[in-house]
Amino acid sequence: MDAPVRDALFDQASLDRLAALADSDPSLVVADFADPAAASPLADAEVLLTGWGCPPLTAAALARMPRLRTVVHAAGSVKHHITDACWERGLTVSSAAGANALPVAEYTVAAILFSGKRVLHAARVYREQRARVDSLEVMGGGGNYRCTVGVVGASRIGRRVVELLRPYNLRVLLYDPYAGAEEAAALGARLVSLDSLARSSDIVTVHAPELPETRHLFDRGRLALLRDGATLINTARGSLVDTAALTDELVSGRLNAVLDVTDPDVLPASSPLYELPNVLLTPHVAGSLGNELHRMAHSALDELERYARGLPYADPVRANALARSA
Repeated sequence: MDAPVRDALFDQASLDRLAALADSDPSLVVADFADPAAASPLADAEVLLTGWGCPPLTAAALARMPRLRTVVHAAGSVKHHITDACWERGLTVSSAAGANALPVAEYTVAAILFSGKRVLHAARVYREQRARVDSLEVMGGGGNYRCTVGVVGASRIGRRVVELLRPYNLRVLLYDPYAGAEEAAALGARLVSLDSLARSSDIVTVHAPELPETRHLFDRGRLALLRDGATLINTARGSLVDTAALTDELVSGRLNAVLDVTDPDVLPASSPLYELPNVLLTPHVAGSLGNELHRMAHSALDELERYARGLPYADPVRANALARSA
């Protein structure tokens, strides 16, 4: 991983726990598997503890690690560094994606409730008027009572969002091509087609993986299906939404959006999305940050402890599932 990532992930408690679990040197951070200074430790390594910034584990890289048996990733997606060579070698892999899903789901639920309450609009009106505001007029048809929320993707995050919405008086729709109606009902949602979800929801939140078939899942045509005044929330990947088409809808004022990810990752300075009153734009902060990073570190150490005890991973990554996951 990158050295700053190590410093952010591991507090003293987790470093002490790592020292108790494994023969390790927490000061050694490898950002290049070809680095001669890392040659000896890599040759002896049985476990790689990885994080953001880990270089790809190619066949050439793995050749420098003859004793390597497993990779424990202290972050979410492993697609950036786990290659086919890892599976061909027979390595086992674990990820802290479950731990990283929690803050994303929490951010999403906060965005849903604020969107239903039309908080952005109310704040703008109050800021402009700087006087008593007619709340009935400002709220209009907003509110969270029996609001319809469409969740796109029964991923870890999508499922957690549905779970967290249970205490509220909301109707929850779910779209996922791999989920069944009974499974959706058990979660607390009703399974529908994506177009039906788009037409029926007051708020749509996107939690699908980034795959060739999900690129521009919300294109111009599907965005047009959304109700006037609907809100689109994207905490997944920017490529799932056609940015140009969404920008047109937002500039027109027909839709609202909460966007933690965009395509490109950083919008050009000239993008109107920075200034639009119906858009909340955040710089990819929904995932683990600050002290939430320590949860991912301890999740990875939980897996390391299972490995040391000869137990299966609680959150394994499997080659056949990686193709359709984030």
